[in-house]
Amino acid sequence: MPDRTALIPDKAIDHIIGPASAPVVIIEYGDLECPNCRTAHGAVHQLLKRRADDVRYVFRHFPLLEVHPHAELAAEAAEVAGAQGKFWPYVDMLFEHQSHLDHAHLITYAETLELDMLRFKSELDDHVYLQRVQEHIALGTALRVRATPTFYINGVLVDVSFGMDRLERAIDAAVAASR
Repeated sequence: MPDRTALIPDKAIDHIIGPASAPVVIIEYGDLECPNCRTAHGAVHQLLKRRADDVRYVFRHFPLLEVHPHAELAAEAAEVAGAQGKFWPYVDMLFEHQSHLDHAHLITYAETLELDMLRFKSELDDHVYLQRVQEHIALGTALRVRATPTFYINGVLVDVSFGMDRLERAIDAAVAASR
């Protein structure tokens, strides 16, 4: 049985959008180099606009290194940007430029967002946030995450392999159950 504590958002290590009072908590395990995650990212953005009061969204890194060689460093870079308050804009940029996630491009994206570049380069090169990325991976592994994107709604795995509409239906059901 997976460790259910892995399904509780943790402000110390998670990036969270939405009110703490939301009846629905979505946790996504994603890979910044995964084409399916890029597609899901756009759908999640739309969903969050429509359901802002109902949903609390958490993104956790789950780089699939065997198929996405730049995913782990991209995740670290997103964490470095997050330390400067720019996690979400940086992640948006990474998904927008997903085929260019090498070190040089990661630096360019940080410059575009006007981050403190001395700090960004230093923290990225020193792998300051590698442990956080590995903590996300460990949580996903405890939940038996095998592919990305993987979504949990209020602690229940939602299979989106046949379309993101399943996520929307699961949210509808969770909101109805909370009333």
